Amino acid sequence: MIHAGTKITDVIDDPIFEGYGRLIFPTVFGRPSRSMTLEDAGDMLIYHNYVNTDTTVDVIREMRERRMKGEKIFWDIYTETEKMQDPDKRDTGLFFFRGNREYPFAVVCAGGGFYYVGSIHESLPHALELSRRGYNGFALVYRTRTADAACEDLARALTVIFSNAEKLGADTAGYSLWGGSAGARIAAYVGAYGTGAFREPSLPHAAAVIMQYTGHSQYSRQDPPTYACVGGRDGIADWRVMKRRLECLKTFGIDTEFHLYPELRHGFGLGLGTEAEGWIDDAVSFWERNRKEECKKL
Repeated sequence: MIHAGTKITDVIDDPIFEGYGRLIFPTVFGRPSRSMTLEDAGDMLIYHNYVNTDTTVDVIREMRERRMKGEKIFWDIYTETEKMQDPDKRDTGLFFFRGNREYPFAVVCAGGGFYYVGSIHESLPHALELSRRGYNGFALVYRTRTADAACEDLARALTVIFSNAEKLGADTAGYSLWGGSAGARIAAYVGAYGTGAFREPSLPHAAAVIMQYTGHSQYSRQDPPTYACVGGRDGIADWRVMKRRLECLKTFGIDTEFHLYPELRHGFGLGLGTEAEGWIDDAVSFWERNRKEECKKL
């Protein structure tokens, strides 16, 4: 039984997660100590706040249950040959939470300052929540050495999803890209420039980009409709930068939506128990509105 006192190393070493258990948590600092439990997961996320133990437990329980039912919850995005040529690619992949068949998909990229990938707090919970709403949710674990490498990983992930759409049961029309902090930058870059700019075949652009607390200031007429939310006490990503960026996008006629939570710090994830709780409802509504507009063009 998974609970708050479950050892993180027991999750990592669980045979049911063989081959990818280490990617559930940020292990760039090395293997966590044997004494660390799921309740301590926030100690591994130096750039994040408001890490919710109940959410962490829920994610691990759901992943185990899906695996026990025979579901494939992890997809490699690189071949063994590619991993041999670039060993960093061994620490990449897609966690998958299946939703309803023929529903659209979302790829979520957690942040971590391009130092670690905080999936346990900032992408796995989001992908799971989206799957519970019927969407097909993916959480990307990417290379952190450079933003370009991370964008290449997202572009490859999209290629894998499009190539296996029938097997995954996902509708590729009107998909969305999500991210927090560094992950939001990745989503924005690939959303604007497309997969073709990152060594992959050109695929349709996302119908929407959902961004949380990032200092990303670049923008262009190619950016997809963009939703953003951030805390007013964020010492890493100034909310004014995000607001200004969306105002500039709006002048191009691009649909935007901005939410500020005055008392919150950086990295609030789903924001459960905070003033941001429910932000994902707004984000999904924004995505749906723009997905419908995108599908009209097809």
